[in-house]
Amino acid sequence: MRVLGIDPGLALTGYGLVEGNGHLVLVEMGSIVTSPSFSLPERLKALYRDLSALLDRLRPDAVAIEELFFGKNMRTAIAVGQARGVAILAVAQAGIPLHEYTPLQVKEALTGYGRADKQQIQRMVCLLLGLPSPPQPDDVADAVAVAICHLHHRKLAALV
Repeated sequence: MRVLGIDPGLALTGYGLVEGNGHLVLVEMGSIVTSPSFSLPERLKALYRDLSALLDRLRPDAVAIEELFFGKNMRTAIAVGQARGVAILAVAQAGIPLHEYTPLQVKEALTGYGRADKQQIQRMVCLLLGLPSPPQPDDVADAVAVAICHLHHRKLAALV
């Protein structure tokens, strides 16, 4: 099973394609960047176009995305929400099953502890995928983590 994890953002959307068949393999990771010199509609359009092309090229079996976490900065939360909506639309248009996970679920799936910090998550991503260092930037590491989360949840569901 090939799962594309997406960590949406207006400025930078991270992605990571992880394959899980007994053991986990990182197939590809990267980011989609939109220029702050573009207007909001142009940035969202570019994100949609690039995500759609990525989905078409990678052809994942499923997509996993983290549910929106509201921090203190409402402006950032709104921008992330808009990017997240565009990502969900691109996945729906591609006809690929979408699975959403809370930050707590991602942390528990990777570390067994719902209050794990970012460094603990990154260490587990490295350990599970045999990487020498965490994916960079953090948005890419988060996307890889949510893909691993889905593969773990899928394996557990098959056992139950």
